[in-house]
Amino acid sequence: MFKSIKVNPSNTDTRIDKWLKREFSNLNQSFIEKNLRKGLIKINNSKVKSNYIVSENDIINIFNFSIEKYPCKIKKKDTKKIPVTIINRFKKIIVYENKDFMIIDKWNGLASQAGSKVNISIDDIIKNISIDYNLVHRLDKDTSGLMIIAKNFMTTKIISKLFYEKKIKKIYLAICQGNPINVNSLIKLKIPIKKNKNVFGETVTRFKILKKNKNFSFIAFKPLTGKKHQLRILSKKIGCPIVGDNKYNLDKTFYKESLKLNAHILKFTINSKEYIFKSEIPINFNNFLIKEKLNYNKIKNLLKLF
Repeated sequence: MFKSIKVNPSNTDTRIDKWLKREFSNLNQSFIEKNLRKGLIKINNSKVKSNYIVSENDIINIFNFSIEKYPCKIKKKDTKKIPVTIINRFKKIIVYENKDFMIIDKWNGLASQAGSKVNISIDDIIKNISIDYNLVHRLDKDTSGLMIIAKNFMTTKIISKLFYEKKIKKIYLAICQGNPINVNSLIKLKIPIKKNKNVFGETVTRFKILKKNKNFSFIAFKPLTGKKHQLRILSKKIGCPIVGDNKYNLDKTFYKESLKLNAHILKFTINSKEYIFKSEIPINFNNFLIKEKLNYNKIKNLLKLF
């Protein structure tokens, strides 16, 4: 049996082997390589290698097509039941939305992805809305602030590439216990990136103290790399762990406090249009600032600090 497929705009700029695996179930790499080599799979009537990048309107011809050999992938909507209260709360944290992506202002305690100790995650919620929605980055469960949700495959690729190329500017705010030696600095630090703690990754972070007293510092961080717990580990390393960080802050005086770390600013450009988003500082975070007289009235100018 013969089958011809025209590549649509949402499936472009990806390798033909990955395209085939996404379209059909259970295709292994050797099967794809063999059929491309024999010319049983051609693009625009020409033989190609597995690293060929498909383009819009390419015609993919499969000369040995059968449902048995090329079983179609069936997208199944996540049936995990999400309480109405969570859905309604999620809708309230959407700060921007267009046909390609949405920006949410995540609350403390909401995990990005499912895990052994996670009942409901952002991934669960968005898949309940649309199976096409994807996470393109993550925040720690206890970190509040801005996240990008891609609404289709093409946007997922575009934003993922922006993150990979470090073209998305991020600024975090944190209340730290203690005072760093430097008012501002750029720090390169190797941190564990595997559970066995024997594999390390290089991190690069800029920071600037916005305000401080003898016990606390209100700090703006600009991570130039994106490793798990990067800012939390860095804060501990420079002698001022984040308030409410029960993993890296050994002083348990404030163990009942929520983590005072907020993903505050996102800035990026897509299709020549610049986007800038700012998080609303959580009430408990702001109350701590007021209590410790760490109020900073120039937060709107944070982008100019770096």
